[in-house]
Amino acid sequence: MTDLSLGLHLGYWGALPQPNLVELTQEAESLGYDSVWVAESWGNDCFTPLAWLGANTSRIRLGTGIAQLSARTPASCAMATLALDHLSEGRMILGLGVSGPQVVEGWYGQPYSKPITRTREYVDIIRKILARKEPVTSDGEFYPLPYSGTGSWGMGKSLKSIVHPLRSDVPIFIGAEGPKNVTQTARIADGWLPLYYSPYRPEVYSDQLTDAKPGFEITATVLANVDDDLSRALYPVKAMLGFYIGGMGSKDKNFHRDLMARMGYPDEAEEIQELFFAGKKDQAIEVVPDKFADEISLCGPVDRIKEKLYDWKKSPVTSLLINGDANLLRKMAELAL
Repeated sequence: MTDLSLGLHLGYWGALPQPNLVELTQEAESLGYDSVWVAESWGNDCFTPLAWLGANTSRIRLGTGIAQLSARTPASCAMATLALDHLSEGRMILGLGVSGPQVVEGWYGQPYSKPITRTREYVDIIRKILARKEPVTSDGEFYPLPYSGTGSWGMGKSLKSIVHPLRSDVPIFIGAEGPKNVTQTARIADGWLPLYYSPYRPEVYSDQLTDAKPGFEITATVLANVDDDLSRALYPVKAMLGFYIGGMGSKDKNFHRDLMARMGYPDEAEEIQELFFAGKKDQAIEVVPDKFADEISLCGPVDRIKEKLYDWKKSPVTSLLINGDANLLRKMAELAL
């Protein structure tokens, strides 16, 4: 049985920063939470808030959840990681992910081709930079170092980081959904950040995790909602699923829809997307099965959540990331820690 830890997931900002980011993170640290995570999409970046939070805490680990590959080159990402790990005295976790084609091509202006290959090259370069054993070279398709392609002046040279890393083995986690991406994550990363994980369906991922090394962490974001009315408690989960499965992707390419199908709900996933594209968002949410929403969340009365936590502890998941106010953080700490 797994000794589950808890983390705080702050997500990404809306129109403005959350007003109590520091206080909430300090509360999580005092309650024994292991980590805090900040996301980025097409607004705030994830490193700057983590630096602010790190300056106002002393123990809690600091994770990017996730840093988008297209937002920065591998070298730039490694520099930010190296700096934040020093400033936080070794608390950094680098969470990476490719994001989706809508963001990569629409916001970053880059092609979304070969995401698995790009991820592998990206991680390899970062590990070389952090190891600081020799000047960094890469003959990969996406991030050649030194660069000698179109427009090159031919003056690039291999370099080694000026700054010595505090840790050459900063943990690298990857947010992955597709089977090939999860399989690669188990091989090249120190941890995995699944989008949806059900402790009741370990077979969905078991074959993809066989190559994970000892100590591999699985850090799952779980929506928690304490409410004696289970249907009411599940509604925010269903709304989230309806948005991701229905609206985050195109009709032909939607990784979230495909994942729901692999988890046993292919017909419902297809209907959710059809309704969402037809502008019937409320109906799309209603189609999300309560059972599916319940499997991947911690919702309902306190005693029920406590029972479900036992199921999570029997799964391969090592940490649950919670998003909520201080009252929810305290309640989850009472139940899980």
